[in-house]
Amino acid sequence: MTGSEIPPSFRLAYVPGVTPTKWVRIWNERLPEIPLTLVAVTAAEASDVLRGGGADAGFVRLPIDRTDLSAIPLYTETTVVVIPKDHIAAAVDEVSAEDLADEIVLHPLDDTLDWERPPGRPANERPATTADAIELVAAGVGLLVVPQSLARLHHRKDLTYRPVTGAPESRVALSWPEDATTDMVEDFIGIVRGRTVNSSRGRTATPPQPKQRKRPDAGDARRKPAAGKSGGKSPRGGAGGPKGGKGGKGGKPRRRS
Repeated sequence: MTGSEIPPSFRLAYVPGVTPTKWVRIWNERLPEIPLTLVAVTAAEASDVLRGGGADAGFVRLPIDRTDLSAIPLYTETTVVVIPKDHIAAAVDEVSAEDLADEIVLHPLDDTLDWERPPGRPANERPATTADAIELVAAGVGLLVVPQSLARLHHRKDLTYRPVTGAPESRVALSWPEDATTDMVEDFIGIVRGRTVNSSRGRTATPPQPKQRKRPDAGDARRKPAAGKSGGKSPRGGAGGPKGGKGGKGGKPRRRS
């Protein structure tokens, strides 16, 4: 390999809460010769990382500006409220956004939910990150509404969470730059969509086999007359020639006296 040749690799960005382990394992099984590198990004910076070439593809949270990015929605998360374990809401299976009207609900700057208006009463200041907001919940300052995966990511023994109805939901998508839909991106799309190794869309797919012509039956060949010949018995006067003698009989010419 010369100094100018760079071995192929695939860089996959992912936002907090997304666990790409399953897809990375399948990639390593199918394409062991191409290393996959994970790139952790925040939800806010994911689009810029993809546009800037910092990753070939990435798991992002919708909505994103799709002017020059392609995106395949994958799943929608349950929205939950993170509360102290001794909070009154811990006694119920779920709460509604209206149930939080009298609560201080923290709204971090990196919030991933597309609120028209966040529920509850706002805190004096917005926490910088979801991790900071979790610490404030543990300190009894307020509650936090987030996608369930983020509640699990920031799990603490003194906190729990309950599903929230009537709240926006977070959708996770696979995204990549439209003008950089490479073979490796197509391979990863196939893995995420559950295509098999022999799928027609993957580079490892089995190429379609040409259709074989049906061989003519031997009996048909014998029965079919040759081009330009009569289907009957050839006369002794030669193929295609007139029949010899009168009455259609052939034979030697009569001797002249």
